[in-house]
Amino acid sequence: MKNITQTFAGRFENLEKVSRFIEENARPVGFDATALYAIETAVDEAFSNIIDHAYPGEGAGDIECTCISDPEKLTIILRDHGQPFTPEEVPQPVLDCCLEDRTERGLGLFVMRRYMDEVVFDFSPEKGNTLTMTKYREMPA
Repeated sequence: MKNITQTFAGRFENLEKVSRFIEENARPVGFDATALYAIETAVDEAFSNIIDHAYPGEGAGDIECTCISDPEKLTIILRDHGQPFTPEEVPQPVLDCCLEDRTERGLGLFVMRRYMDEVVFDFSPEKGNTLTMTKYREMPA
């Protein structure tokens, strides 16, 4: 098992660095291009949501990213010290309406849950917000 942590300033310009960090840790697990895209998209959404919602905008705090990889899965843990997040308070997106009627935001949590196999949120006053996302590698038959 491999466990690597890196801390990034909560700025949108760091999304590319975060994606490279994720890819460097996901590729050795054996994920194909489709799975890598899904993982990177979910992390991109989560990172952006932390900047927009947990912190009062860019540069207001750091985001710690931990990748734990083994032959069967990749677990990504994002930690921040912004406002607590309660996923139950996020309304389900309306997906069956035309684009003109859809709000411009609100799909981040949906995307994370759709692209990752497990998505767990936790908050504690000492540790702050912790988002744990896991993607399992499909084993060849």
